[in-house]
Amino acid sequence: MAQGVSRRKVLQGAAAASLSAAAAPPARSAAAAAVAAEWPPVESAGSPKICLGVPSGLDEAGMRRLKQIGVDQVLMGGPRIPWQEAGLRALMERFQAGGLTVCNLMIGGFRNTLYGKPGRDQEIEHVRASIRAAGRAGLPVIEYNFYAHRLVEGYYEETGRAGAGLTAFDYDRVKDLPPLPDAGAWTLDQMWDNITYFLKAVTPAAEEAGVRLALHPNDPPAPRSRGSGQIMATLAGWKRLIDIVPSPANGITFDCGVTREMGEDPVEVCRYFGARDRINHVHFRNVYVRKPYEKYTEVFLDEGQVDLFAVMKELVRQKYPRAIYPEHPRALDADRERPDFKPYYPGGGGHVGLVYNVGYTRAMLQAALSS
Repeated sequence: MAQGVSRRKVLQGAAAASLSAAAAPPARSAAAAAVAAEWPPVESAGSPKICLGVPSGLDEAGMRRLKQIGVDQVLMGGPRIPWQEAGLRALMERFQAGGLTVCNLMIGGFRNTLYGKPGRDQEIEHVRASIRAAGRAGLPVIEYNFYAHRLVEGYYEETGRAGAGLTAFDYDRVKDLPPLPDAGAWTLDQMWDNITYFLKAVTPAAEEAGVRLALHPNDPPAPRSRGSGQIMATLAGWKRLIDIVPSPANGITFDCGVTREMGEDPVEVCRYFGARDRINHVHFRNVYVRKPYEKYTEVFLDEGQVDLFAVMKELVRQKYPRAIYPEHPRALDADRERPDFKPYYPGGGGHVGLVYNVGYTRAMLQAALSS
């Protein structure tokens, strides 16, 4: 050993060096350091946009409440058809003044078309005119339904954690309900004939206008609804729909909750339609299914059978750029205590429930963007 250096000092120095090395953070690449510095992750033109549904007459205070929780995009029911460009522009500009972008309008008013009755050609022309007006006004997506009847009679309320309201569905309660007099009963083949006639007429107008159409699936996806067949109540039906007119303008609202209600894997279904560029709108919610198509409960986003983080990662991987709607809030006391509380569904919630949904969805989006 060198003169003047004791064995003890050598051991002490080695131990100190070991402790220093253990305390030091591991070396990181420049790329990893750059990623770590980008928090929160930036939402870009190629990432999902969180939106909420609102009434078209939402006031300035209502818009401010949405901006406070980080919502920049909204959707709502559209006016009566045929839509006019000036009216759409005025609507969109009013929301724009409040810092909100109208990303989607629901179109309706074509019952004769649904049932293949006389008068459908005039309705379809009104829809085509509405699509053209939307394109000129800059509206990117038009959503629609094609139910012969929607079996909402099968919904009932269940009690969730700490008394929160959940929305359940049981087909056994409603499977024997007769057709409604104003709707009648329609076979599955008839409904496919009617949607085919409709899409072949309106999809070219949407392509020309630069507008995407999004058909919402049958929800509930029960086998029959008051005697009528349901064209969008199975995955096979979803796939058949987009093949009627092969175009990104002919797409779907991908609802990961309905996907699980049908017993399907939401991530795989998302991948199938996303790979074909047919997801034109997204509904983000969770369910617990007891029997596919027939018995399930809509639950909080954090407690169902849908892996919502996996769904969000798939949307981010696809660079899906349009709206994602964390819908169907659960009933919370903070909403129930309001005198104006009127839920649309049994067990459904209001603004406070939506705040929870938005916060959860934002966390999923940020985590997916950074992963």
